[in-house]
Amino acid sequence: MVNALSSCMPKKILKLFPTPSDCEAAFYDAIERADLNLMSAVWADDPDAICIQPHGPRLAGFPAIRASFAAYFSVSANPGLKISEYRRHDGPTLAIHSVYETFMQPNGEPMPPFLATNAYILTPNGWRMILHHASPSPRGTTAEEQGVARILH
Repeated sequence: MVNALSSCMPKKILKLFPTPSDCEAAFYDAIERADLNLMSAVWADDPDAICIQPHGPRLAGFPAIRASFAAYFSVSANPGLKISEYRRHDGPTLAIHSVYETFMQPNGEPMPPFLATNAYILTPNGWRMILHHASPSPRGTTAEEQGVARILH
């Protein structure tokens, strides 16, 4: 039996993301292109999936997360986005990545960065995002703002 909510939700498009980094690249590509289908493919269809956008509430479950990105994409033009200072822990079934997200203003100037934590789980259909949590970064905390190069090994 199909309930009313599931009958109005679009079906997820399955894409295979063989690594957590492939899933993360698709996540940020979806943001830059405002591509709701790709964004939907990135997320685990799991009631425990969590998304916390800067200054936003905690959204739980795929339907709430998808609705949030649909609303964002409907009012946001291509923001331009720079991801920097990757820190990664990739385990056999869980991966946690920490990055700085810098969105560009329409005039090309960077906005203050956000700190983001992204978590990925290995599913039977490849890697999927299970958590995205972004919050404003205090000014002066990125390597670029400090004028130093951080090399990751």
